[in-house]
Amino acid sequence: MKTLAFSAAPAADGVTETGSSVLATVRTWLVVLHRVNPMLSWAGWLHLVLLPGAVLGLALDERLVTNVNPWIKPLKFLFSDIIYVWSLGWLLADLPAVAQRAVRRISWGVAVAIGVEIVIICLQAARGTTSHYNVASPLDNMLFSVMGLFILINTVLIVWAVYLVWRHRPHGPAGYVWGVRLGLLLFLVGSAVGGAMIRQLAHTVGATDGGPGLPGVGWSTRAGDLRIAHFLGLHALQLVPLLGWWLSRYVPRRSVLLTWLGAALYTGAVVALYLQAMQGVPLISIK
Repeated sequence: MKTLAFSAAPAADGVTETGSSVLATVRTWLVVLHRVNPMLSWAGWLHLVLLPGAVLGLALDERLVTNVNPWIKPLKFLFSDIIYVWSLGWLLADLPAVAQRAVRRISWGVAVAIGVEIVIICLQAARGTTSHYNVASPLDNMLFSVMGLFILINTVLIVWAVYLVWRHRPHGPAGYVWGVRLGLLLFLVGSAVGGAMIRQLAHTVGATDGGPGLPGVGWSTRAGDLRIAHFLGLHALQLVPLLGWWLSRYVPRRSVLLTWLGAALYTGAVVALYLQAMQGVPLISIK
């Protein structure tokens, strides 16, 4: 469905997809995404609208929360959410027409759940405190509980999406189809790591949150950090379907086998990173 729509979409500036610039291709991709899943398309655009505010906060706010600017977290989640909702909308558009009513319901639910989460994250940043694992006051506890509820709703909706892609064959070559199925399944593994962080009310193991971390991502360089396995697991949603698509294009006869092999190795990496973090060992140790 989506691939056909993409092929039929008018290319920007009157040039073909293969001959167009990267910018024109992205523009066409976004137009197609909006056509096939307007709800998740709008969810991404609304996140994009919030980005300048977070950047302004990063530039002007001199406070520190767990030793970093409070607007670092909203910025990271805004980027991550945009990638999440747009890629999910794209993948689910490949399901056949019989599943699209369920896709619309999933899309509404995911858009609302992610919207509530990012609003609370930005609100807590504006208040100069943490959004995650914060039960310091009744208000903080209530906001964290609301976030937990909507994260759970999002996870349940993805379980529904996993059922759909395994029950109804998505459009596309076999390697890509298995990439979509396994990528969504691995997303749930990453979500389970997030559940482990919620249970212990921290993402660091062997130290308190807020210690020295890798530039940009902040992953601890002194102790274990569950965010690494969480990050890798969640982004299987993009990477494994991309692997399946690439294999289908260049080694079509072995694409299914190699996609399964790639997903198995990916799962092993997530599990290894989780176990390493639970031992209190950082990914990269810097003393």
